[in-house]
Amino acid sequence: MIRVLLFEDNLDFADSIKELIANSDGMEFCGTYSNCLNAVKNVQQHKPQVVLMDIDMPGKNGLDGLRSIRATGDDVIILILTVFDDNDRVFQAVCNGASGYLLKSTSPEKIVEAIREAHSGGAPMTPTVAKQVLKLFSQPFSKSSEIQALTAREHEVLSCLVRGYSYKLAASELEISIETLRFHIKNIYTKLHVNSKSEAVAKAIQNKIA
Repeated sequence: MIRVLLFEDNLDFADSIKELIANSDGMEFCGTYSNCLNAVKNVQQHKPQVVLMDIDMPGKNGLDGLRSIRATGDDVIILILTVFDDNDRVFQAVCNGASGYLLKSTSPEKIVEAIREAHSGGAPMTPTVAKQVLKLFSQPFSKSSEIQALTAREHEVLSCLVRGYSYKLAASELEISIETLRFHIKNIYTKLHVNSKSEAVAKAIQNKIA
């Protein structure tokens, strides 16, 4: 059962998503919040497998909520579901750990499909957004001295992140504890001067680490 939590301040749209999830096999809707003021607490309370996150919300918007959740080290799947497809918001979402990026104009069937895809390890994106992301990662980038500062073990950890491994899977692959993995990831962030897994992965891809 895929548990889905929604952050959305448009009540009509929230109701439509609730109904969509409730009527989809293998899915369970576990709540709606109209802002991200308590996003971390909300996620910890409901323990969803997938979070659907709007961007433009009062008090604390979706990008801030995304950053807050990722800052705890929680790697819950977070799909942005918004009306915005401008470069800046897409870049911020991807670099701060979004697992996918969908526009609200996406059909109900495609939204359900995207949730299943993300839950299976994919990174669903509306086609126009995917083009922007590809353009972001295709820009030339010289070999970074920061990457060269990583230890052999840190390279292995970063390689797992690039391949999309969850923390649990990466720890199992490297035969280390979750706590040790988090220690290495913290060191990687410090050496690469980044604040999220997506930023680290972006820098790794640009430096041809796979």
